[in-house]
Amino acid sequence: MGIDSLKMRFRLGAVVFGIGFMSPLFIPLVTSSDMSLALKGTLSTLLALGIPESFMVAAAAIMGKEGYEVLRKKLSGVLKTLSPREKVSRFRFRIGLIFFFTPILVGWILPYLSSFLWRESSLPILFFIALDILFLLSFFVLGGDFWDRFRDVFKHRG
Repeated sequence: MGIDSLKMRFRLGAVVFGIGFMSPLFIPLVTSSDMSLALKGTLSTLLALGIPESFMVAAAAIMGKEGYEVLRKKLSGVLKTLSPREKVSRFRFRIGLIFFFTPILVGWILPYLSSFLWRESSLPILFFIALDILFLLSFFVLGGDFWDRFRDVFKHRG
């Protein structure tokens, strides 16, 4: 087998891998379609749980063991660059704690306040999306050292 054939298999496998893991992005298209509710549920479930894994197996079969290992190493290298720094400044840590606890507290208090002040459904969906983004962003702002501290809270030292 020539070098061009190996490159082609790797590229095709990488495309299959990428399509498989992008398949959950098609769930909103399925749910907004005119299909029956049962078909929507089945397709949505497959797009979330069955198709990504099936495409991963197909990509590994197309690439072969060596190609799959190369792809795995490249992806893990990219993910390592996205991981949070181990140590962060005191100011960044405090900002991260605000980012972390604000969505939790708002989610906890909002049902109580909404019964007195407004209907909860009257809040725009973008408000809740912003809270979710803020919560996810807190993981990167807090840094890796935060997770060591957080894990220590749940360790029993007898």
